[in-house]
Amino acid sequence: MLKALIFDVDGTLADTESAHLAAFNHAFAELGFDWHWDTALYTRLLAVSGGKERIKAHWQSQATDIKDIGVGGLEDTIAQLHDIKTAAYEQAVKDGAVQMRPGVLDLLCSAGAQGLQLAIATTTSPVNIAALLRKALGADWKAHFSVVEDASTAPRKKPDPMVYTQTLSRLGLQARHCLAFEDSENGLRAAMGAGLATVVTPNDFTAAHDFTGALRTLPHLQGVGVAQLREWHQSAFMDKA
Repeated sequence: MLKALIFDVDGTLADTESAHLAAFNHAFAELGFDWHWDTALYTRLLAVSGGKERIKAHWQSQATDIKDIGVGGLEDTIAQLHDIKTAAYEQAVKDGAVQMRPGVLDLLCSAGAQGLQLAIATTTSPVNIAALLRKALGADWKAHFSVVEDASTAPRKKPDPMVYTQTLSRLGLQARHCLAFEDSENGLRAAMGAGLATVVTPNDFTAAHDFTGALRTLPHLQGVGVAQLREWHQSAFMDKA
């Protein structure tokens, strides 16, 4: 029986990646870096989960002498870049530059009304989550979710299943009673690693990812209701019986 829906945030609940990309480039310019990530480069960097991790991966690909930089200095600079980027992203959300994906709000409302628990399992920062969901759901956005797991509680990033296993533990539910929603290959691998049937809604940045094993791959959640999710969920576990 389906008892809970577990959602990723960036790219799944909302089309966030263009705003994140612009925020990264703002941070680079602010600190005098001559980097400018275009869409193609950022799409490749999305294979690395986590903003700080993406900065470090790009830095390592550009700086052959990176080992000569003191570890503290490198990490401090990455943290500073990420702080500037986060502030720029938060302002973009406040300015209306980020939109929830089609069907998401309707599904959240109908699922809650029909007694399903809702949870968030993401490895983005708590500030990013709050900025997005405060704008979409109001100041009491946390009241909609039984559990929120994020980068502050699950340091091992997707595709590691840590964020999902912790979410299930806090929900007090087995994976077979839940559905996950993701937009990326790393997210799908993390959810499947925790034993979750997963609905994937790719976006422009993740459309070329490998979604083998997904319960369903859909362009968006518009028109997807709880009854349909229950049918898909039941069929997933009947197939395994």
